[in-house]
Amino acid sequence: MRLWCIHPCYLDTIGLVACWREGLLARKVLCGETKGYRNHPQLERFKGQADSVRLIDSYLLAIYEEATKRGFAFNREKIGPIFADREIIVTDGQLEYEIGHLKDKLEKRDKEQYERIVKVNAPLPHPIFRVVSGNVESWERVRQR
Repeated sequence: MRLWCIHPCYLDTIGLVACWREGLLARKVLCGETKGYRNHPQLERFKGQADSVRLIDSYLLAIYEEATKRGFAFNREKIGPIFADREIIVTDGQLEYEIGHLKDKLEKRDKEQYERIVKVNAPLPHPIFRVVSGNVESWERVRQR
């Protein structure tokens, strides 16, 4: 499961579809509708927050909007009608790690998208995140590049 903190505009088609699917799985976890993935580190930023389902719905809404811009037909009814009216904190170190991680993936699977983002070093965050200075998040499973 990868719930990207970077803006969905950087994702290729495979990444965008996977993020939607995995976000919907995360929503099921947060709603208590599945037993799997309950302790997945990617959920740490949502778990324990009083409005966790509204936050994941807000997260998914941005994925849906990006997909719609690209001509995909994601089912908007899979997310709630009420969204969080606040942001989640993310560190600039996390964003830098994620853009590097995505570049590694894209270099292998989508050269065209890789070329579009290869020079991005300070990526935009996903719209529900507010960036603060800091290192990679403690929940991240850091892979050597």
